[in-house]
Amino acid sequence: MSKARRDSDSAGSASTPPADIVRVNFEFRRELARKVEGNLAGFCYQCGACVGDCPSATYGGGFNPREIMLKVLYGLGEELLTEDSILWQCTNCYNCHERCPQDVKPVEVIISLKNMLSDLGIYPDNVDKVIKAFEETGRTTPVNPAVQRQRERFGLPPLPPVPVDEIRQLIEPDNAEPRAGARADADKGGTE
Repeated sequence: MSKARRDSDSAGSASTPPADIVRVNFEFRRELARKVEGNLAGFCYQCGACVGDCPSATYGGGFNPREIMLKVLYGLGEELLTEDSILWQCTNCYNCHERCPQDVKPVEVIISLKNMLSDLGIYPDNVDKVIKAFEETGRTTPVNPAVQRQRERFGLPPLPPVPVDEIRQLIEPDNAEPRAGARADADKGGTE
């Protein structure tokens, strides 16, 4: 037997798997499937249509929805759910959803991954500001006199008051844990 043949035979032996083999993390895939409409990612055949009109892929450095979907297919959650996750660069524009020939809905998968990051208490400061604004006012952007003037100019009625107490009941039911950022704020003496 030639040396090359012996090397290739031993490369795949049960005792020493090759270093370049990727092991699929099915538990991560199952967890993601519970958060999104089932196993959408399983139908992705890596055609790359999602990248074609993606503004984040076009103008941002390193963001690629096809690569994100590949990591999801392999169950590489540890590469996606990190402090400096590239997932936050997604603009949620839904172009990838519209272009996908398999109806995989990459944006829904990415939003679910962002929700998983949020469950871990990992999100950028600007996302935390939006969360806090929503918890305090029921709106994600402030309503100021300039907004009201614009609405008047376009013939729109004033914005109605937001039932903040009802929203708080919906986002933090009695049996739910407060979000990680809220716990950290409370530990620092902040109000919730």
